[in-house]
Amino acid sequence: MLLLLLLLPHAPDNTHKGNPAQFQRGRHWLRLHFYPVENTLYDLKSAVFSVKADGFTLMRQFSLPNSGEGQSGLMKEYVIEAGITPKTLVLMLSPSNGSIAFINGIEVVSVPTDQFPSVASPIPVGPSVEIPTRVAFETVHRVNVGGPLLSSKNDTLQRIWEPDQPFLVTLASARSVFVNPNSIKYPPGVSVQIAPNWVYATAQEMADANVGNPKFNVSWLFNVDTSFDYLIRLHFCDIVSRALNNLVFNVYINNQTALSSFDISSKTMELSSAYFIDFVVNVSMGSGKILVQIGPPDMFDGPPNAILNGLEIMKLSNSVDSFDNSFTANFISPKAPKKRKSVILPIAACLGVSAILGVITAIYCCCFHIRKKPVRTLTWVPLPTHAGHSETKISTGSYGSSAPSLGLGRVLAFLEVREATKNFDESLVLGVGGFGKVYRGVLENGLVVAVKRGNPRSQQGLLEFRTEIQMLSKLRHRHLVSFIGYCEELNEMILVYEYMAGGPLRRHIYGSDLPPLSWKQRLEICIGAAKGLHYLHTGAAETIIHRDVKTTNILLDENLCAKVADFGLSKLGPTLHQTHVSTAVKGSFGYLDPEYFRRQQLTEKSDVYSFGVVMMEVLCARPAINPALPREQVNIAEWAMHWQKKGCLEQIIDPHLMGSVNLNSLRKYGETAEKCLAEQGSERPSMGDVLWNLEYALQLQETSSQSVMDENSTNSIPGIPDQIPDVDSVEQERPDIVSEQESDISTASGVFSQLMNAKGR
Repeated sequence: MLLLLLLLPHAPDNTHKGNPAQFQRGRHWLRLHFYPVENTLYDLKSAVFSVKADGFTLMRQFSLPNSGEGQSGLMKEYVIEAGITPKTLVLMLSPSNGSIAFINGIEVVSVPTDQFPSVASPIPVGPSVEIPTRVAFETVHRVNVGGPLLSSKNDTLQRIWEPDQPFLVTLASARSVFVNPNSIKYPPGVSVQIAPNWVYATAQEMADANVGNPKFNVSWLFNVDTSFDYLIRLHFCDIVSRALNNLVFNVYINNQTALSSFDISSKTMELSSAYFIDFVVNVSMGSGKILVQIGPPDMFDGPPNAILNGLEIMKLSNSVDSFDNSFTANFISPKAPKKRKSVILPIAACLGVSAILGVITAIYCCCFHIRKKPVRTLTWVPLPTHAGHSETKISTGSYGSSAPSLGLGRVLAFLEVREATKNFDESLVLGVGGFGKVYRGVLENGLVVAVKRGNPRSQQGLLEFRTEIQMLSKLRHRHLVSFIGYCEELNEMILVYEYMAGGPLRRHIYGSDLPPLSWKQRLEICIGAAKGLHYLHTGAAETIIHRDVKTTNILLDENLCAKVADFGLSKLGPTLHQTHVSTAVKGSFGYLDPEYFRRQQLTEKSDVYSFGVVMMEVLCARPAINPALPREQVNIAEWAMHWQKKGCLEQIIDPHLMGSVNLNSLRKYGETAEKCLAEQGSERPSMGDVLWNLEYALQLQETSSQSVMDENSTNSIPGIPDQIPDVDSVEQERPDIVSEQESDISTASGVFSQLMNAKGR
C-alpha cells in the first residue's frame, strides 16, 4: 500500500505526493507532527487548515494553540482503517482561504489485530455496544497512573504515556506505588503491546488505605469534546496486595458504576498480573468532562483500598467519519483487514499558496509478529462466572442470566412473574419499601409467593438485589425467609420469596386493627427472630451481619412463626483474625448501633443492639422513633432505658398486656434488652445469650400461667394507668416487684440449668 500525501492550495489540481512506501491494509496508528518552525516567507503559527485521511475528517479549520513565546510542537494521534484505494493511504491537507498548511512529520504504525475491541460495555451500563471496523479513533489521553512520563522509547509501539497528576481532582487523596517492572506478568490475552510493564508497575492507591475505614473515592477529571463517544480503557495490576482476593473496589465513570466489587485477582488468578477492561461512554452536549473514580465498596470484609495503573481515552469518529461536529464526510464501506506489517514513513512538508517548504524527518521502522486470538462471542454477565485476563464488557445491571451456574436459586422469566402477580395488580400489593413494592403472587405450580419488584434505575437497589441473591441462596433455616428465585430480564430486579401470611411483626404490635398479641406470643416471636439471627452469626459457613434488624424485617407466617427477612444490607462479618469490619454506615434510623455509627466498625453486636430496639418495640407497642412525642420519648431505646434503670419498666408496656405478664418474666426480658442496648458492643451479649434469656423468660411466664391468675397476685403486673407518669415523678418507695428467689442469670451457661427444671424454682 502507498502513502499518498496531498497538500492542496486553493486550486484542487495542485497537489504534492509524498514518497511512497509499501504496507498492508488494516488499522494503523497515524501520528501527525506539527512544529511551527521559523520561516521568512510564512507565519506557520497562524496557519489554519484541515486534514483528511482516507475519507476521515481528522481536523477542520485547525490551528496550533497559542502558548506564547517558546511554543513547542504538537502531535496528534489517530487510528485509521486504511485502504480506500488498494495499497494506498491518502492523507490530504487543505489550507483555509488566505492561509497555509504544513506538517513536519508523519508516522504510520500497523496496529496489532486485537489491540482494539469489537464490542464494549456502555456507560451507563446497558446491552453491549458493537464497535464497527470502519470507526476511527483519536487519542485524547494516554495516562501512566502513579508513574512518570513514558516516552516512545519505553513503548514497543512508540506510544507516549503522560503522568496522571494534572488530572487528579485531589492530590492528597492518592498515593503512588511502584514495583520492579520485571516482576509484571502478562497472562494470555495481554501483552506489552497492550501497555508496557512500566505502566503496570506503577499505580495510584488510596492515600489513607492503611487508616481505619477510609471512605472516599480517588478521582481523575479529563476535558473532552462533547457529542462524541469515547473508548475508555482501564489498566489494572495488583501490585499492592500480599494475598489474593484482598483488593476489592468499585470503579465509577461519570458518576455511573462501571465495576462493582471488582477483584483483580479473581480475573488474573495471581498478583502482579496485567489486566485491562474497555468501556464506551457518550459525552453529552455541554458536559465536556469524563470523571473516573475508584473507591472501596460497601460489601467487603478486607482492608479498604483501590488502585488504578493506567488509563486511555480514545475519541470515536461519528457516523459521518468525522472528528468535527460541524463537518461531514461521505460514508465509505469498510474493507476487510489483511495481514499487517508496519512501517513509519518520513515525510515533512510546508505548503504556501504556490510553494512547498519543509524538511524530511527520519522516523524508525518497526515490525510486529502477534499471535492471533480466536474470535469470542461476548455476552452480558451481571454476576461474573468466569476468570479472564482481558474484558471488553462488564455489567453491574440486570441484563442476562448467568447466575444459575453459580447456584443462586431459580431464575424466573419475567412473563412468569407478571402472570403470577396478574400484571403487578395494585390490589395485590403487600407493602412498599425502599427497594420497591412487594406483591402477592401465585406461580404456575400453585405456590403462593411474595414478589419484591425493585427500581432498575436505583444503584443502591442494584447492590441490595445482588447481595440478597448471594446471601439468601446459601442460607436455609426455619427462622429465615426462604428464597425461591429471581428475575432480571428487561432491566428488572425481582426477588421471589415464600409467602408469609402474617406479614411484618410491626403490623401485629401497633398501627393496625389486628388482634393484640399475648405476652407469650410476643416472647415466642422474639425467640424465633433471635434463632434466625443466631444462625446468621454462628451457624452459617461465614458470619453474616444482617445490618437492618427491625420489626418490618421480621415476618410472621399463618402460625405466627417469626422469620428474619430482607438481606439487602447484609455483610460478611469479621474473620477469626479480625475484631470488626470497617464499612460505611447502613441501616434504619432508630435501630442503628451508636458505636457502629460513630466508629464505622461493624460487628455482630450491631445486630444485637438493633434487636434490643425490637424487643422494646414489642414490649411497648410503639415505633422506634416517634417525632410526635415529647422530646424525651422520641427514641424508644433511650426512653425505655430510663424506665428500666428506674426499675419501672412495667409502667410503659403495651396496655393490652396489663394483668397478664409475670413480673419475673418481664424482669428477665427487661434486663436482656438493657444489655442489648449497651453503648459499647463489648458489653452486649451474643445472640446466643439473648436467645437463652428469652427462652428463660418464656419458661417463667409459662410456669406462672399454670397456676390460677389473680388480679391481686404479686406475680403479675397490675393494671396500667391511662396516664403514664414521668420517670422523675415515680416514687422511690415503690412496691418491690422482684421475686426474692429470682437471680441474675445473663449468660447461656447460667440459664441452662434453670431451663432443665422450670418448676424447680
